[in-house]
Amino acid sequence: MDNATPHEPNASDEASGDRRRISRKGLLKAALVASAAPLLAGGGVALARDAAATGEGPLALTPECDDGDDTTPPQMEGPYFKPNSPRRTSLVTTGTPGVPLTVSGYVFGRACRPVSGALLDFWQADTNGAYDMVRFDFRGHQFTGADGSFSLTTIVPGLYPGRTRHIHVKAQAPGGRILTTQLYFPNEPRNNTDALFDPRLLMNVRNVGNGRQGTFDFVLDVAQTPGPTDPPTEPGTSWAAGTSYRAGDRVTYGGVAYRCLQAHQAVSGWEPPNVPALWERG
Repeated sequence: MDNATPHEPNASDEASGDRRRISRKGLLKAALVASAAPLLAGGGVALARDAAATGEGPLALTPECDDGDDTTPPQMEGPYFKPNSPRRTSLVTTGTPGVPLTVSGYVFGRACRPVSGALLDFWQADTNGAYDMVRFDFRGHQFTGADGSFSLTTIVPGLYPGRTRHIHVKAQAPGGRILTTQLYFPNEPRNNTDALFDPRLLMNVRNVGNGRQGTFDFVLDVAQTPGPTDPPTEPGTSWAAGTSYRAGDRVTYGGVAYRCLQAHQAVSGWEPPNVPALWERG
């Protein structure tokens, strides 16, 4: 990270030791990656879009947030960044080849409160794994809304030698440091061979129609009040058979957080990791 203004990053990358710092949540994410269970692991914090959708003023402290335990880890910029990208939330037009993808989420500070007006500058490869260095194809920046939310319309990036599938991004709170990092896709075979891959940067990804939806929440090193808590706030109540759950309810099971996808009454055998139609991680 650095103190440069937007679109003028000029500091060196973080040391690899800092980039690979393993925290409590990092260890959990690493365990999820190693698990044989289907992986839909999320980003630095659990999603807060359900609370944001109520429109009832500023978000309260997000229960699923790590309360400052983790900020989103940085990663190298790579050789394909171009400054002065256009401001836009869609990187595609009608007929753009590739699998449609939307990426949405929130930007938080260290106290799990949303950061409005944060800059997010995205760039990625096209469906064939090539970066456009002449124009600004698959490049664009945007700013978070008053609730800290963002949404990007693009395609699933293609593969190229030596790398797994990924999306580059620079994130910056107003007047703050620039975080340069990358977002990854779960269940990609090349995740195991890419030396840069970091499980803490996995998006939640699910198939929707002929496309995919990804979600990720950034946590920037921005001081907020109240300050972080230690240990972090636990993400919701424990799952229990016999309980009636509504879509959007959050529970924990086996130390992992889940969000309910469909209203139902829980029965034994329908534990969250066993029924991805009812529960998703995050």
